[in-house]
Amino acid sequence: MNESGTLLTASELVAAYGSGELSPVEATQASLDAIAERDGELNAYCLVDADSALEQAKLAEQRWREGNPIGWLDGVPTSIKDMFLTQGWPTQRGSRCIDPAGPWEVDSPVTARLREHGLVLLGKTTTPELGWKAVTDNTLNGITRNPWDPALTAGGSSGGSAAAVAAGMGELSVGTDGGGSVRIPASFCGIVGFKPTHGRIPLYPASPFGPLGHAGPMARSVDDVALLLDVLALPDHRDPSALAPPVSSYREAVRRDVRGVNAAYSANLGYVDVDPEIARITLAAVAAVNEAGLRIEETDPGFADPLDAFDVLWSTGAAKWLDTFPEGSAELIDQGLRRVWEHGHTFSAGDYLEASAVRAALGIHMGEFHLRHDVLITPMMPISPFEAGHDVPPGSSYQTWPEWTRFTYPFNLTQQPAISVPIGFTAAGLPVGLQIVGPRHSDDLVLAVAKLVEEVIPRTTDRPAAPRR
Repeated sequence: MNESGTLLTASELVAAYGSGELSPVEATQASLDAIAERDGELNAYCLVDADSALEQAKLAEQRWREGNPIGWLDGVPTSIKDMFLTQGWPTQRGSRCIDPAGPWEVDSPVTARLREHGLVLLGKTTTPELGWKAVTDNTLNGITRNPWDPALTAGGSSGGSAAAVAAGMGELSVGTDGGGSVRIPASFCGIVGFKPTHGRIPLYPASPFGPLGHAGPMARSVDDVALLLDVLALPDHRDPSALAPPVSSYREAVRRDVRGVNAAYSANLGYVDVDPEIARITLAAVAAVNEAGLRIEETDPGFADPLDAFDVLWSTGAAKWLDTFPEGSAELIDQGLRRVWEHGHTFSAGDYLEASAVRAALGIHMGEFHLRHDVLITPMMPISPFEAGHDVPPGSSYQTWPEWTRFTYPFNLTQQPAISVPIGFTAAGLPVGLQIVGPRHSDDLVLAVAKLVEEVIPRTTDRPAAPRR
């Protein structure tokens, strides 16, 4: 924190390291103190390794003292979702069916890049079992709660990462996004969450959800997300679908002048029922960004809800993964996940191929749409955070989590970059996010538009005080 009590971004923290105003050890201890203060209530972490974090911080401090930091984010306290392999730490993915004894001998590409660039790994963040749903709770770790009001959900499946960043328990985190799992909790917790183009961040092991699976940086500012993407977007031979290295840095691209860029604004994609208060907040933000120079036309992209195709690809991926679990796992796993497992077995290879054809057609449709509109802007979420411990809002007509996340999964099907940026708060003091979607491979453009939104609609970086309502 600075003297006013405002949380520093990672970029500000690194500047303070360079000037000698702060050290990585001080910053890491502050994050550990925040974890001790807040995480008993929020349950964002499933593993914290304070001794290891402080040792990493001491090494980073020495590098800064000698004028030799090993990266743009050297010494920044960071967490990582418990879906990524971490050498020496268990990766249980929120499941009682995974043996914590391991062996845990391999780092995922995400973990390896973080270590190589000197980021301080504080620990691992909570996830619903196998990351299967859009809220964060499991029978192994319990319920993860929203820093703005702990009675409410943080969203998911990267809810632990979003809650940690929002509450000052580490400046950065990395989540996964197979149907909105970075963007949903980013919106609910009032931070920035980015799902880059599929393959931009290498994955190993491959996502069981196949073409839907992405990894994504999460932070309190767009600049920080861009810096972290520069670290994560480096090649790794273990992912055959990984893209070639970026030709330029995202930390520079984010500052591109995007005034005059053509944007489409869709209030509901043509089929989403949006809470009126969120609709008003979103429209006001769009008007402010239009006034700032982004040329915005209100129009829908013109596709039908692809929920059925998403359901086939999601549930068959889950079923295939769970088929590898030990005998007896059906009695131990989240019973909602068990229903997805059983549901996935009802589909044939033909069903999967038909869903894949829908996915491809949607990608072509959006490619043509982006010939006319450089980016698409939508509300991020149609609803506000609801009571924690439920898969759908209590008392609602929703039966499954994708029914209340209809702005997210279409752009996993198309593999496009999409980001959630905070744009304000409801009258109840709950964060509201804006989604910006670009053509495949336009990660730099999406980040630059997000930066403009952030500049036009400044947000508080104060740590949430619970409860706010």
